[in-house]
Amino acid sequence: MKFPLRRRAAAAAAAITLGAMALPVAQLAAGTEARAAGRVSISSPLGGNQAAAGSPTTVSLTGNGFQSIQGGFGGVYVFFGWVSDGAWQPSAGGKTGTDLLYVPDSEARDNQGYQRFIAFPGSGTAASANGGTLGTDGAWSVQLTIPGASFSALDRSGASKTVDCLAVTCGIITIGAHGVANPENESFTPISFTGQATGEANKAPGSAAPGGTAQAGAAQGTGSSVVPGAAAAPGAVPAGPASLGVDSKTIIAGRVLTFNARGFLPGEQVSASVSAGLVGAGALVAGQHGEVAGAVQLPADMRAGTHVIKVAAAASGTTAQAEFSVVADAALLNAQTSTADAGTGWSWPLSAVLAAGGILLLLVLTSLVTAILRRRATKPRRGNTPAATA
Repeated sequence: MKFPLRRRAAAAAAAITLGAMALPVAQLAAGTEARAAGRVSISSPLGGNQAAAGSPTTVSLTGNGFQSIQGGFGGVYVFFGWVSDGAWQPSAGGKTGTDLLYVPDSEARDNQGYQRFIAFPGSGTAASANGGTLGTDGAWSVQLTIPGASFSALDRSGASKTVDCLAVTCGIITIGAHGVANPENESFTPISFTGQATGEANKAPGSAAPGGTAQAGAAQGTGSSVVPGAAAAPGAVPAGPASLGVDSKTIIAGRVLTFNARGFLPGEQVSASVSAGLVGAGALVAGQHGEVAGAVQLPADMRAGTHVIKVAAAASGTTAQAEFSVVADAALLNAQTSTADAGTGWSWPLSAVLAAGGILLLLVLTSLVTAILRRRATKPRRGNTPAATA
């Protein structure tokens, strides 16, 4: 009787364990907050996690418990948008434009306030961070603008899609910046809306939208991010002109030239070429903000002077280019000279002396041969008369 009792107890424990494991999945499917190590707190002028449905609302965000990497590449992106049920996180295979959508914006410091980039402390990308620097304790704070209960986003093909946050759950999204998937810094915090929605997307911060007809309430997750029947734009274009920069304006032949560019469609393929195809890189995939970065190995015998690197996108056709200068590697030239000297086994002074001696010997031999020929020409031949000789 003891054995069946133990088996029943084990089965009960297993059922409890499975139920505990299934609980977060059920919560995520219901549209509740996706748990991560990082936590985001929202302070809104409307109170709590609320935003106006028909006009922009600027909220204050505070993050705690995020992973802070001293000198690490990138940091944390902060968006307002929508995430799908299930594994929307980039570290779990989630794709921007399919599993998560957000309000497009630039990474400039004076952008519209829809996106923020928070850099790791001591990171080389800190100069472009419009949201400050992540604390060593994993804390940060920024202000973010929520455009309203409706916004436009780009899908994987670059087409525009309208998201209705009264039909699906929208909120604050945090993910690893610059394409670095970091599960510790992935979070989703829902936002609820009050007032009337207008259906207009991406209104500039501070601009009031006219009244609408849809009554806002707490959004419920439905598993769809696009308003039913909403038409996609025939094609999308980058938000601004493309730009290209190189890590150094002057580089030694044979070294690696690194570059970064922006102004492309998120997810489109971009290729790079130097001097009309001498060397190249790609295809590169543009990041969530249309940015790409790469490197090309320059030939060791590359001609010194000014050269051009050009990047071109496949989908949008956007191009950008930059000039840089190539100089010969002095160490390589010295090594080649030393190798040539070692291969011959002669030093330059000795070679000069031998060359001069050879020329002198050649002159002596020439003079000797000339004298012999003259002597033979003036000596009479046997059997010849003086008249014939004359």
